[in-house]
Amino acid sequence: MTTRLSFALPPCLEAHEPPEARGVARDEVRLMVTHRASDMLVHTTFASLASSLDPGDLVVVNASATIPAAVDARDERDRPVVVHLSTWLDDGRWVVERRRPTATATERWRGPAGPEVLALHGGASIELLEPYGDGGRLWVARLALPAPTLTWLEAHGRPIRYAHVPREWPLASYQTVYATEPGSAEMPSAGRPFTAEVIARLVARGVGVTPIVLHSGVASLEADEAPFPERASVPPWTAARVAATKEAGGRVVAVGTTVVRALESAADPGGAVHAFEGWTDLVIGPDRPTRVVDGIITGWHEPETSHLQLLEAVAGREALERSYAAALDERYLFHEFGDSHLILP
Repeated sequence: MTTRLSFALPPCLEAHEPPEARGVARDEVRLMVTHRASDMLVHTTFASLASSLDPGDLVVVNASATIPAAVDARDERDRPVVVHLSTWLDDGRWVVERRRPTATATERWRGPAGPEVLALHGGASIELLEPYGDGGRLWVARLALPAPTLTWLEAHGRPIRYAHVPREWPLASYQTVYATEPGSAEMPSAGRPFTAEVIARLVARGVGVTPIVLHSGVASLEADEAPFPERASVPPWTAARVAATKEAGGRVVAVGTTVVRALESAADPGGAVHAFEGWTDLVIGPDRPTRVVDGIITGWHEPETSHLQLLEAVAGREALERSYAAALDERYLFHEFGDSHLILP
């Protein structure tokens, strides 16, 4: 496997709050357009997205809505811990991440030595049963709650956030305008800059917009950690629109890495997309390039993350390196509340 893109990210280029808190509308964040074939980079704003696409192109969005997946708990020694609910399993159990907010950075997410019961608000609890995957970060857990999980989370949970976001923001700050189906532990953030006006301009230009659903789990925090399985759904009408777009010579543009994963999971070896419902463990990267997706709308990701491997599969290493060098030089903002990037063939 090729090495992941590495670079120094200055703290001043990390977006610490939603753009609206900086006096910038959702769709007025900056947008870099990378054209692979011509080596051209265009600097514009997200509001002008439609002008960068052609009639007959198809934009595929992820309609998964973010849930308030972070909850406070106490461990068996009565120490404070934070639990991130990542993904629910078919048997009703959850995959969770247990974090100790007062621990050192390297030990903050390390799980317990064995099974453990964590106390939640009002007598509820989470029982950590067994490790999930390698590395000790995630656990399979059984939740004992007095109400349905999503109802309980609405009352007691909050959006997951990391150190680059120093204060809490309401759940609405972590939702896309087209989100309809709750289930993502973390916001499918590539779609955050979309507004009703941006979508209307796409439609007016003859660019199609169609959904998939992929419920994203907690972010991969380790440089050598691959994405975990996630739930995905590609409806038959989206599969049909992808096929029609390809047949007519249009481009399929994914909004975010989650959409790439869903569409490529629904594709057969020849690149034809079929309706899909279930789990995907597909990992897209330079060793497994895309068969369906031609372009991608994405954010700016920190060094050496698995997202960069997927972007390399779409953009190629040279174009990706050129884009990130320009983003640093031009002071684009990174992370979920930052600026945007459109990569086209």
